[in-house]
Amino acid sequence: MGKLNVKEREICVPGQVLAEGMDYIPSDYTFRDKEDIIASQLGLINIEGRAIKVIPLVGKYNPQAGDLVIGKIIDMSMSNWFVDIGFMYDAGLSIREVPEFIDRGADLTQYYGFNDVVLAKVVNVVRSKMVDLSMKGPGLFKLRGGRIVKITPFKVPRVIGKQGSMITMIKDKTHCKIIVGQNGMIWINGEDFKSEDVAIRAIKMIDKFSHTEGLTDKVNKFLDEEMKNGIQ
Repeated sequence: MGKLNVKEREICVPGQVLAEGMDYIPSDYTFRDKEDIIASQLGLINIEGRAIKVIPLVGKYNPQAGDLVIGKIIDMSMSNWFVDIGFMYDAGLSIREVPEFIDRGADLTQYYGFNDVVLAKVVNVVRSKMVDLSMKGPGLFKLRGGRIVKITPFKVPRVIGKQGSMITMIKDKTHCKIIVGQNGMIWINGEDFKSEDVAIRAIKMIDKFSHTEGLTDKVNKFLDEEMKNGIQ
């Protein structure tokens, strides 16, 4: 009979034996060594049925096709923009992958200029780690106004919450529009600076204390107190 050595949401370290025996199977950031399942990353334990995986607490963004990302345009060529999405290489956005029709040789800054922030989708990641983006499709556009906050990419699911519960709570209590990129970039646009500031601080709280229990209640209390103070 297999033996489970850890509990849900417990912090583990690389090399730690999480389970013994064949009753459990390794998943993300774990591997099997004979009959042991071992962690390969510092992170939180997540147990789903027989599968054991680790949700990393640190690490850089690793793009996957289909990811929704927020990035900043930092360079361009005759037919492409280059976008910083927090990866080791800049992502490419072709003139064929934006909703506007653009003639070759056109001044690309008339459409998307330096430091413009865009919401795009990863459509291709090749072996050389070159990343291709697209802004074709519903809900993909240039983000105007607002502010950007960056969190650890692996903590994006914690910010979103189960079935979107955490991010919905922040939106409802601060009345901010919030878009979460899977690369850890988050766009916040509120009715005023105070509302945006409260939303940003709440998100940073989640990023910092994502491994703790009762976090939803703590964030809820923080939002209520800060928004009440703002009204007075």
